[in-house]
Amino acid sequence: MPTQNAEADVGAHAEPKKQPWKKYGANAEGKIPYPKHVWSPSGGWYAQPANWKMNTAIMGACVIGITAIVWSISAEREQRPRMPEPGRFFPSRNWSKQIIEHEKALKEKENSS
Repeated sequence: MPTQNAEADVGAHAEPKKQPWKKYGANAEGKIPYPKHVWSPSGGWYAQPANWKMNTAIMGACVIGITAIVWSISAEREQRPRMPEPGRFFPSRNWSKQIIEHEKALKEKENSS
């Protein structure tokens, strides 16, 4: 004969009562439900492709390569109407052809006098 409180009969092996308000909070136990029929070019919700490390390395190399090319072109085309003072910190002093040539000319002028 079944009792009125079926959960009390099961005892300690019963599953805890589902509490939907706890599902998505700070102590989340699961992922937010999402539609399975939606396609996304980025892989959709919770995408974790098997080769994500290689994809990340390839994209990192591409970003570094493009940055190096743009940096090189920028350094070649950089023109300064006024040169930085000697001894003052100036980052582009290390890669700007115009500044490098100007400082070589200054050193030659100092050495010849």
